[in-house]
Amino acid sequence: QVQLVESGGGLVQAGGSLRLSCAASGRSISRYAMAWFRRLPGKEREFVGAISWNGGTTHYSDSVAGRFTVSRNNARSSVYLQMNSLKAEDTAVYYCAESSRLMGVGGTAPSEYAYWGQGTQVTVSS
Repeated sequence: QVQLVESGGGLVQAGGSLRLSCAASGRSISRYAMAWFRRLPGKEREFVGAISWNGGTTHYSDSVAGRFTVSRNNARSSVYLQMNSLKAEDTAVYYCAESSRLMGVGGTAPSEYAYWGQGTQVTVSS
């Protein structure tokens, strides 16, 4: 099994930036796509962005494309979410997740992901 732990959340003003990290332990994540999801207050968990197992492909939701960037460092068993130009509507709990598919690109459905972190709160003040 793999354990995922997010960090880097906090309070930031609108227009600011944050970088979230997701550290994996237990085994290597290098052969699995990774993704970030978020849960806005009172809403279902939604897809933010994903990165393929080798880092060659990324894709994002329309709401964050051009502002957020997913990256990974397989040697460090870590995945990152760089968030720029933050808006109040980005306020949410952010989760990283590991795909259950070997050597994939990472889909948008939560059901694809077998392992999840506990989440980190991001609050953007307007």
